[in-house]
Amino acid sequence: MSQASGALAIDPEAAAPYYAPSGAECELFEHAYRNQLPMLLKGPTGCGKTRFVAHMAARLGRPLYTVACHDDLTAADLTGRYLLKGGDTVWTDGPLTRAVREGAILYLDEVVEARKDVTVVLHPLTDDRRILPLERTGETLEAPDSFMLVVSYNPGYQNVLKSLKPSTRQRFIAVEFDYPEPEVEAGIVARESGLAPDRCTPLVRVAGALRELRGQDLEEGASTRLLVYCATLIRDGVKPATAIRAALIEPLTDDPDVREGLIRVADIALG
Repeated sequence: MSQASGALAIDPEAAAPYYAPSGAECELFEHAYRNQLPMLLKGPTGCGKTRFVAHMAARLGRPLYTVACHDDLTAADLTGRYLLKGGDTVWTDGPLTRAVREGAILYLDEVVEARKDVTVVLHPLTDDRRILPLERTGETLEAPDSFMLVVSYNPGYQNVLKSLKPSTRQRFIAVEFDYPEPEVEAGIVARESGLAPDRCTPLVRVAGALRELRGQDLEEGASTRLLVYCATLIRDGVKPATAIRAALIEPLTDDPDVREGLIRVADIALG
């Protein structure tokens, strides 16, 4: 701790959002950042991809821009556009342009949901040029070494109409994410919810049983995020059966027959 300036020294990693590594993903992210390599994160909904990026941005001491991609997201939403302000037409940077100018980390969550022109505008930033041409302003921005592009998607929702072209995928190094091991996940849920670890273990067991049904009755299994919600309800006094139904069953299906089946699976998993 330095006392010379009268300010407290802050450990960036201590100030980072909590994240429990499951492999070498943190070290790989740091190597990618130092070498100006874009990164692709693959994994199911709610398995920790967004938390991981927030953790790493704080750990590296870099500002983070996060964009949740959707069907209507266009390249102009990322780069910027001219807007009327006080009777004048003023150029306003989008999050991608701001990130490049500031040397920040840009995270595009579920990038395959965006329109096709979004991936096109990313291409010059994901090769050795590392530039962002802004046709509307005539600028060509060179990304500083501290700029990093991170994108994610859920392979479970891939289809012919929504997938990354091989020419785009091969511009990124890729890391596959999955739900943590049961012991690790129980610790995460306990830390995030405040529920005792021994009470989180049965919930993780229920989630594991529900995830076994992926690709059968369910498109997705119960996420770690939903587990935290469930444990939070229980810690706040909600009965476990009610919390499990509200947080781990109802969000997964609207089909009454499937719902009853999931309830039975949960009951069996709880023993």
